[in-house]
Amino acid sequence: MAPTVTVTGLFFAGGRDFVSRAIDRLALTLDGIAGDIHAGPTRRTGAREPWHPRGTVIRNDRQLSVLADEELAETATALGLAALPAEWVGANMTVSGCRGLSALSPMSRLMAPSGATIVVTAYNAPCRRSGRAIAARSGVPAHEFAFIKAAAGRRGLVGYVERPGLIMLADILTIVAPRGPGQIPSGTLAGSRV
Repeated sequence: MAPTVTVTGLFFAGGRDFVSRAIDRLALTLDGIAGDIHAGPTRRTGAREPWHPRGTVIRNDRQLSVLADEELAETATALGLAALPAEWVGANMTVSGCRGLSALSPMSRLMAPSGATIVVTAYNAPCRRSGRAIAARSGVPAHEFAFIKAAAGRRGLVGYVERPGLIMLADILTIVAPRGPGQIPSGTLAGSRV
């Protein structure tokens, strides 16, 4: 049986500061989430792609972000916060049941009951932009830089929509591991349900 996670939060980032707001469903298209700051078939490169000049147009492999409740709680503790709302760091989805979500292999798939499928492209490394958003809301200026260390290894994932469809709160997502040598086989992910 493949590992699964439960959807605990869905969010939309419509503003320029990428802070998201809670919604009750994600209607995924091949461009991501319509109107979301990260949606679209292409994006411009930045510091994450030093092999291209900044601003180069490339395929958008970062249409949405997924975070684990367990990892958010660990990051909150490291920052001295009672909780770290996913909205503060621009999340599109939170899930529960997978402590090692951030270590999920690229090309893994998260499949919803509707058939909607997200392909994981990368670990979402913590950055000052997220830290700045946390500091603005927590009232603690030191969180801008502290977030980078506190969230290391547990910032979540980014990916793109492979198959459109709806994702709803409380949906059970199946994790489909990529096939090939050196990949994490199904059922071995730390903290996942098997």
